[in-house]
Amino acid sequence: MTMRRFLLLPVAVTLAACTTAPSIGERAKATPSDLEAVTAVLKRDFRARGQATMDRVELDPVQRLCNLHADNPPADVARPLEEAQLKAIPFPTGGLIGDWKNGEKIAQSGRGAMWSDKPGVQQGGSCYNCHQISPKETAFGTIGPSLAGYGKTRGNRPEIQRYVYGKIYNSKAYNACSQMPRLGHSKTLNEQQIKDLVGLLLDPASPVNQ
Repeated sequence: MTMRRFLLLPVAVTLAACTTAPSIGERAKATPSDLEAVTAVLKRDFRARGQATMDRVELDPVQRLCNLHADNPPADVARPLEEAQLKAIPFPTGGLIGDWKNGEKIAQSGRGAMWSDKPGVQQGGSCYNCHQISPKETAFGTIGPSLAGYGKTRGNRPEIQRYVYGKIYNSKAYNACSQMPRLGHSKTLNEQQIKDLVGLLLDPASPVNQ
């Protein structure tokens, strides 16, 4: 998850024990030894609790790549990992546009994935934390691009549905160092919930496209 990277890099810098304060650019970088040291500290100090198991500490190859290259890896290195991520997405057959009304509820909510939550029960994707979506909603984040009018400008052809589903399922299949959470890959959202978010963005009746 992207959150791991936010957690690991500051700790890696601290462990490096530099005698002078690093520049902003230097703080964004990590070395293999940094990552190993940080992982060792987290394994030492963190404990599994509920559904928050120790696998959350581990970096997968894509996360590791982005940490080592300050989110800007060489294209020839990133591309094979992106292709592997895309190949692993289990795209459903048939139409991918679900219930936009339920999609709006999912986008509004951030509940779930905490150690105290029931495993397998996730109510939200926290989409408004990073995106403008429905123009009627006045509170939203700006880390990600505005999605207002998304389907109105792009249509909802099968290839658009597939792209939106895949992007929500695993954004790193399209951009290895995307800051967007891999909501399907991490099992944060299930197939139907992702379809409902696709509906929110692409259904002509959705407020997003009014």
